[in-house]
Amino acid sequence: MTRVFLLSLGLCLSAAAAHAQQKSEAKTAAAKVQVVEASCGKCKFGMTGDECELAVRIDGKAYLVDGSKIDNHGDAHAADGFCNAIRKAEVTGSIIDGRYKAASFKLLPPATPARKN
Repeated sequence: MTRVFLLSLGLCLSAAAAHAQQKSEAKTAAAKVQVVEASCGKCKFGMTGDECELAVRIDGKAYLVDGSKIDNHGDAHAADGFCNAIRKAEVTGSIIDGRYKAASFKLLPPATPARKN
């Protein structure tokens, strides 16, 4: 009986340690800053929906964003707004259930066109 108890206890502790390591790795991945394309999912990324919503494109796939809204970054319908332009943003977060859960979202300035000589 004591051996069974010790074996069970050892297995539980091993499982708990593995789970804690997975959570730590997930937090590290979520804290990684990456530069992504950001725009209106409906207007510029061709996503379905009835409303204009902030989306990011990562590795060629678009995800609607939770944690930041399209109107938090200026007029979406301005010439350089999300409904008319695809912009770059620095983000941290993770993809969960097909949506990007943003821990941070920083819109980068628009790129300036190269000058012709």
